[in-house]
Amino acid sequence: MKSSKKVGIIVLVLLGMSIFGYLQYASASQISANISKSELLDETENGSNYNVELRFENPSLLIMTAGETEFFVIDDDEIIGKGQLEPFTLYPLDHIFVRGSFHTDSKTNEESQLMKITGVTKYDLGVALLDVPFTYYPTQEQAREFIHQN
Repeated sequence: MKSSKKVGIIVLVLLGMSIFGYLQYASASQISANISKSELLDETENGSNYNVELRFENPSLLIMTAGETEFFVIDDDEIIGKGQLEPFTLYPLDHIFVRGSFHTDSKTNEESQLMKITGVTKYDLGVALLDVPFTYYPTQEQAREFIHQN
């Protein structure tokens, strides 16, 4: 009887750990990203170069280490810019400001209707790799400040 009790306890512990792991995975996939600042570096006939800072927030209890993150600036379903963020570590229930840069081509639309910033961050959880997509929709005012610098 004692061995069946031990097996039952082990099964319950494994089940509890699995449920906890899944809930943390689900929370980690809800990481949010917002623009905290953008700075125009230079502007040429081929486009513009910017420094950017995004704020990532981790709602999970997992420490998440991210490698370089590639992102795209999309305006009315057309890619108008591409950028990269520095590697970072996002601690449980915390936020971090991450710096990066991006380049836009010369076809940016001053009357942007629907701009979004989208990308995929690859997180290393130690026991697994997790690809977490993010999409951020800035307001029209934020889009002007972020891209057009008027």
